[in-house]
Amino acid sequence: MIAQVVLNGFITGMIIALPAIALTLTYGILKFPNFAIGAMLTAGAYLAFICNSILQLPLLLSAAIAAVGLAATVVIVDRLVFSPLRERTTITLLVASMGVSFVLENMARFAFGNSARSFEAPIVRSMHIMGLRINFEQIVTAATALAGMLAVYVILRHTPLGRAMRAVADNPALAAVRGIDRERIVRWMWVIVGVLTAAAGVLAGLDRAIDPLLGWNYVVTVFAAAILGGLGNPLGAVLGALTLGVVEETSTLVIPPNYRQVVSFFAIAILLLLRPQGLLGTVRVKK
Repeated sequence: MIAQVVLNGFITGMIIALPAIALTLTYGILKFPNFAIGAMLTAGAYLAFICNSILQLPLLLSAAIAAVGLAATVVIVDRLVFSPLRERTTITLLVASMGVSFVLENMARFAFGNSARSFEAPIVRSMHIMGLRINFEQIVTAATALAGMLAVYVILRHTPLGRAMRAVADNPALAAVRGIDRERIVRWMWVIVGVLTAAAGVLAGLDRAIDPLLGWNYVVTVFAAAILGGLGNPLGAVLGALTLGVVEETSTLVIPPNYRQVVSFFAIAILLLLRPQGLLGTVRVKK
């Protein structure tokens, strides 16, 4: 029983890890918490739903199209909303992201209503390994999340784009002096954010029904994971997501499932008191 719950927690954590990485990338480079990350996840799920259930395309192809579509969408949103406010305060950008969230969420509600939807995916029987029940969706989730994490790691650590992104995140002024085009780096960052969030939306849609509040169900946990790991640290976001996924799932053994997000609030509160920079974050020194 406990082993099964822990396994389910790891799978939930893998779904949370992708938008948590996207959130921490945005914060690391643009220095504001993107509240619209949940609505972007919802948009990715609906884009895949359109391709899969309406256009009758295979789910894998639908997910790929959704990733490209959401990447293009968030780049356009950045150009229209965030770019003109780039030099404003963090609070201004946060409020702008809240506005983007409300627009995306209500566009989904206007187009599809409040009814729950689901993907057209074949039903595959669960496997039983060492007493654990593992279904096909969990295998797909684990494989997709691991592939996304590995891709981000390779990009950040072993490509010129990744080195430029880390330079802009560390010191934008010095990066500009070295000839790095910040706006180009920001566009590529949004592309990565769009792909990761769309993938998370598809995985979340497989895990539960698709509705306009799909992303809202994850946004608190995503923020908690990013804060727990240390905002701006992708590896910390993964660690925080897996930790919260397991803790939230195991907490359902003692509290009703509807209240498991309370665990995320407690995690944020306790961590901010004991280690404000997060598990893998660094203390920022102001000169």
